[in-house]
Amino acid sequence: MPGFEWFGEEERKEVMDVLDTGVLFRYGFDAMRNGHWKARTFEAELCRRIDAAHCNLCASGTAALHTALAACGIGAGDEVIVPPFTFIATIEAVLNIGAIPVFSEIDGTLCLDPDCIETQITPKTKAVIVVHMCGSMAWIDRIQQVCDKHGLILIEDACQALGASFQGKALGTFGKAGCFSFDPVKTVTCGEGGAVVTNDPEVYRLADQFADHGHDHIGSDRGLEGHPILGTNYRISELNAAVGLAQLRKLDLMIKRQRKHKSAIRNALSDIPGLSFREIPDETGDSATFLTFFLPEEDAARRAAKDLAGAGVDGCFYYYDNNWHYIRKWEHLKQLRSPAPMPIHLLSDRPDYDTIRLPRSDALISRAIAMLIKLNWTEEVLTKRIEAMQQVLRKYV
Repeated sequence: MPGFEWFGEEERKEVMDVLDTGVLFRYGFDAMRNGHWKARTFEAELCRRIDAAHCNLCASGTAALHTALAACGIGAGDEVIVPPFTFIATIEAVLNIGAIPVFSEIDGTLCLDPDCIETQITPKTKAVIVVHMCGSMAWIDRIQQVCDKHGLILIEDACQALGASFQGKALGTFGKAGCFSFDPVKTVTCGEGGAVVTNDPEVYRLADQFADHGHDHIGSDRGLEGHPILGTNYRISELNAAVGLAQLRKLDLMIKRQRKHKSAIRNALSDIPGLSFREIPDETGDSATFLTFFLPEEDAARRAAKDLAGAGVDGCFYYYDNNWHYIRKWEHLKQLRSPAPMPIHLLSDRPDYDTIRLPRSDALISRAIAMLIKLNWTEEVLTKRIEAMQQVLRKYV
C-alpha cells in the first residue's frame, strides 16, 4: 500500500485502450468503444474476486457510502451507529443523507465493539456502519448478530480493507452493502474511485440508479431511459476505471508482499517488553496495509511517533492528534459547521457532539501508532527500518 507504488505498463495499456477510442464516459457510445468497457469489466472482476453478486463502481469511497445509505433506504431522521475512529467521510455520508450519526466505542480491533453497540440502540436506530480500519477487520460476525437481533441494516465501510477477509469471507460482503475506496493512497487506486457491493439485487438496482441521476439503464438509447428515482452524479470515468482495473489484477501480489513486510517487522518488535499489538480477529485474513502497536501510555506514544519520524521511519501515524481520523480533533463536526443548513440542524433534540465522551476509545487511540506497510521496500530498507524502530521504541517501554 499504496498501489501507485506499482504503476507500470499494465496501467498504461488500460488507459491507452480508452484514449484510443476517445470514449471517456462509462455508458453508451457502443460502436466507438472497440469492445472496451473498463468500468463494467472492473465491476465484474471485483465481484469475482470477493464473491459478491453485484457491484456499482462510482466516483469515490465517499460516493459509495452515500449511495449505499440511499440504496438501503436510510435517510431523514434515522440514527446510524458509527465508530469514532474512521475517516470523516463515513460521518459526512450519514449527515448528507439526512441521518444522525450515533457514536459507539471501539475495542482492541480499533473497530466497533460488538458489546457496546446495543447500548446505543434507540427506536430511531436504522443501521450500523462498521468500519474495517487500517486493513484489518472488526468482529464482524458478532456485529452481524447484533444487527440481526435488532433488525438493523448492516453496512460495511471496507474502504481501507480491500482484499481482507474474515473466516474466508471477504470484508464488504457480510452486510446489506459494502463500500470500497480506490483513492490515490489505497492498495488499489483509480486516482479517484469507489464501489458499492451487495448480494441484494434491489439494493444494487437502487445504487446503480442513484449514482447516475436515477437512470434505469434499460435499453441502448440513454436519452430514452427511464428515471424511477431522483439521484445524483457519482459516475466514475473510463480513465479512472482503467487504472483501477490494472491495479485490481495485482491485488493478490500486493497483499502477499504487504503480509511479508508486516510479518518481518512485527516479529522483530514482538520481543520488546511493554509493546502490544492491535487485536486481529482473523490473522489469515489481514490485508496487512498497516502494523498498529500500542505504547504503555499516551505521552510515550506521542513522543515515540515523533522520534520514529526523526529516525527516518516514515508513515507512522499517531491518530489521537490527527485531524482526519479520530473524533477528538473533529471540531467542524462538534460544531456542525456547514456552508448551508443540514437536516440535522432542523432537529431540536440533535446530539451535542462536543460533549460526547468515549473513554475506552480514547484509551486505545491515545496509545496507538499505526505504521503504513509499503510495497517497494527492499530487504536492506526493511532491515534498517526494523533496527531504527527497535532503537526508538525500547526507550518508551
